[in-house]
Amino acid sequence: MEGGAVFGPSRSVVMDVVILLGAPGSGKGTVAGRLVETVKGFSTVSSGALLRAAIKDKTAAGIEAEGYMSRGELVPDTLIAAMIDDYLAVHSAGEGILALDGFPRTVPQARMLDGILKKHGVKLRRAILLDVSERVLLFRLGGRRICPKCSAGYHISTIPPKKEGICDVCGTALAIRADDTPETIANRLKVYQEQTAPLVDWYTAAGVLLRTHADGASDEIAGEIAAAI
Repeated sequence: MEGGAVFGPSRSVVMDVVILLGAPGSGKGTVAGRLVETVKGFSTVSSGALLRAAIKDKTAAGIEAEGYMSRGELVPDTLIAAMIDDYLAVHSAGEGILALDGFPRTVPQARMLDGILKKHGVKLRRAILLDVSERVLLFRLGGRRICPKCSAGYHISTIPPKKEGICDVCGTALAIRADDTPETIANRLKVYQEQTAPLVDWYTAAGVLLRTHADGASDEIAGEIAAAI
């Protein structure tokens, strides 16, 4: 599982947590990867990675989540929260910073997370908002391509394949991701504004929000965040 080594139950030092917020295409995963490379003791885990690992490991939460997914239903917030709870039970010991990507997405989820962090004695150091203009979001999302065979990712402008429309790795014709069609992108941004954007007010009120203008290069953005945390 992503996010660092597993520690035993006895711990005198507990890591801090930061939350990564931002619209689809804001670059949360890319920036988190840069921070892992440059900040000592920094690790990251996404709700998607936790879900995949729980299903693979056949944990109680993973088995229940797989049932919802097989029926085409959304995995309930409580199950994702349970996976984060399980993760922190074995990963929260020792110095460092753990970045959570993908949870919380709503204020009710933020309340759940507050309870989990208190349970494990973990401090929420920052909620980091990657603030990206809609023009840049549309450029990033609309230009993404993926290989349907080997899952290699590209962008028609920033990470183009050597041969237009063809995967460098396996030679398969590239495709537009199902969630990157114009209609889907518009809906994803609408959902973000309705559900996730209120978290900005929530974490501003808590005094932990760090707003970072993230239209630029990921290395520069990661550097600004590293200096602030």
